[in-house]
Amino acid sequence: MMARLIKLLIFLVILGFIGLLGFAYLGDLRPAQTDVAEPVTLETN
Repeated sequence: MMARLIKLLIFLVILGFIGLLGFAYLGDLRPAQTDVAEPVTLETN
């Protein structure tokens, strides 16, 4: 009984790792980019 639980746990870990790799390679992990323009005033003495 304990051996079956260990095999199931190993199987779930491997399946989770494969899912993580698939998401990392196929998922869109890039953040949305926008241009930001803000005027800057420099005080000169």
